[in-house]
Amino acid sequence: MKKVFLAFAPVMMIAAIMTTSSCKKDEATFANVLVAHASPDAPGVDLLIDNSKVNSAALTFPANTGYLQVETGTRNVKVNVTGTSTTVINADLALEEGKNYSVFAVNAVANIEPLVLVDDLTAPASGKAHVRFVHLSPDAPAVDVALDGGAVVFGNTAFKGSTAFTPLDAGAYDLEVRVAGTTTVALDLPSITLQAGKIYTVFAKGFLAGTGAQALGAEIIVNK
Repeated sequence: MKKVFLAFAPVMMIAAIMTTSSCKKDEATFANVLVAHASPDAPGVDLLIDNSKVNSAALTFPANTGYLQVETGTRNVKVNVTGTSTTVINADLALEEGKNYSVFAVNAVANIEPLVLVDDLTAPASGKAHVRFVHLSPDAPAVDVALDGGAVVFGNTAFKGSTAFTPLDAGAYDLEVRVAGTTTVALDLPSITLQAGKIYTVFAKGFLAGTGAQALGAEIIVNK
């Protein structure tokens, strides 16, 4: 994993920037940070750390950066509309050494905001995968994620809610997203394959009434 001082970046390119900290390079400590664009109607964005732009290509919905090593401490993170000085998110993040974070840009663009989660990347037991669900569809009701026609795996998760990473047997699953507490299926999630030893985030994306790229769907992130 490449060390990047004070940097987030899209998957296409990572630009390292120099820290203004008084610490020497070999004394710096790092956290692991993943940034995901989960705002369905937001344009591509630029990422700025402590007011320094660190990407050369836009991060677009629903892509993510993967984990990057970011210098610890309180970092100011701005999300700007690509190629402009229009800031849509301005947040200070306190990052601790050795911890893992996911930062989601969420909600409709008119109300875009950051959702920060601390990620437990403890290795799964033999034959297991770890899976978490995050509800990031702004206009969808609270949902259950269940086996196709069967038992609920993740129950009653509302917008911006998330579950803990949960151990599941490795293998192929047909899942469905239901309106919480009912058998009404809002979204089918067929043929999801979980590999032993892997850690995944599944997030609901798009709008309930959306079409095309903004349609209700799901995105899978391989955390580890």
